[in-house]
Amino acid sequence: MKIQTNNPRVLAVQTLARVKDGAYSNLQLNQVIKKHDLSDADRRLLTTLVYGVIQHRLTLAYWLEPFVANKKLDDWVRELLYTALFQMQYLDKIPQHAVFNESIEVAKILGHVGIRKFVTGILHDISRKGLRDISAIEDNIEALSVKFSLPIWLIKTLIEQNGLTETQSMLATINDVPRQSVRVNTVLSSVDDVTLSLENEGFSVKKSEVARDALVISGGYVAGTKAYQSGWITIQDESAMLPVESLQLNQHVKTILDAAAAPGGKTTQMAQMISSEASITALDIHQHKVKLIQDNAKRLGVGDRVEALSLDARDVPSHFAHQQFDRILVDAPCSGLGLLRRKPEIRYDKTLADVNHLAELQLEILSAVSQNLAKNGIIVYSTCTILQQENDNVVNLFLKEHPDFELVRTQTAHNLKADREEMTLQIYPHDYHTDGFFVATFQKIDVD
Repeated sequence: MKIQTNNPRVLAVQTLARVKDGAYSNLQLNQVIKKHDLSDADRRLLTTLVYGVIQHRLTLAYWLEPFVANKKLDDWVRELLYTALFQMQYLDKIPQHAVFNESIEVAKILGHVGIRKFVTGILHDISRKGLRDISAIEDNIEALSVKFSLPIWLIKTLIEQNGLTETQSMLATINDVPRQSVRVNTVLSSVDDVTLSLENEGFSVKKSEVARDALVISGGYVAGTKAYQSGWITIQDESAMLPVESLQLNQHVKTILDAAAAPGGKTTQMAQMISSEASITALDIHQHKVKLIQDNAKRLGVGDRVEALSLDARDVPSHFAHQQFDRILVDAPCSGLGLLRRKPEIRYDKTLADVNHLAELQLEILSAVSQNLAKNGIIVYSTCTILQQENDNVVNLFLKEHPDFELVRTQTAHNLKADREEMTLQIYPHDYHTDGFFVATFQKIDVD
């Protein structure tokens, strides 16, 4: 349906229908924002509606179901009703009559008179009868699933692995707005200079307590700033910077392999920390993603330190038959369940079978690239997920199959979770309000 409009509610409904059909929310949203001339307020409303409805989809479905019963609805009509419910329940600055009027207007723009009347009837029915109470759900797991809009299998797995209390603490923050953070490119600028530049453009800036050279910012569109356009910063979550910190890079490190590098955030982070004699080989299986790595490295002024290649990391032993690396980073393909705030649709797309399949792939990659690690070298294995199947289980299997490696304590610049007993580092979304991340550090040892 091609409707020429800059109405943020119409655009939100259309975007949500595409996401429900399989598109990525962040890519769809970026395309819509670029294509339409929106005010800052409309852009914020559009973003809030899209992410809000995706985050709370199971909750919204629970509330809507009694009013639509078994009626077959077009995707966009269902998404329109979800946006109305979301605004009524989660956006306290928009009065109900305004939500109703705007939603009926969207129905008028996108549909025929029959749909407009149907939407009007549903909304007035909701107003008269009210929404059913989630606390009425007797099954505790189902109640948590509906309340926080996470699939039952994921709730069960988190409770099995972390206990009920810790899981509830995690769930309480899982739908919060993600913080915006950037990494300062110390090759071209400094933390102090970047802070001043961003503040001069109206941003609120504070130093990260999680990662070195990181800033937490708010107040606008980062990619439009002088700091970003000049290559002084790159957008990166704080916890995503920790794997590189744990590589223990120093002046003796000359060769580094980034085994799954796209889009290049960690590659360029390493590049700004190495000496001029050192080099990074960055791999990705897809050629178009190799270009992303190259473009990011060029924008940040470290293109001469990075060689990007299209290669399946499992083929490293044959492709680099006679080459050994001082450091190897395996930021492995994973379920991404640590990114629920930033990519909320992940929760509906993944299954436990997907998680187990990914764990097998992760072990294959780690086992393959480990053959090319120099004596006393270090491999860092990381994922942006919070499930043990892809984290601790992979680590334990790797150690069992590779007696020439030992697990060493993961180190970070700010010594995070200093009192933990584990050698690995698991960051949960509620720990520092960052993405969830897991980092394990291995060292190659002599075996008699």
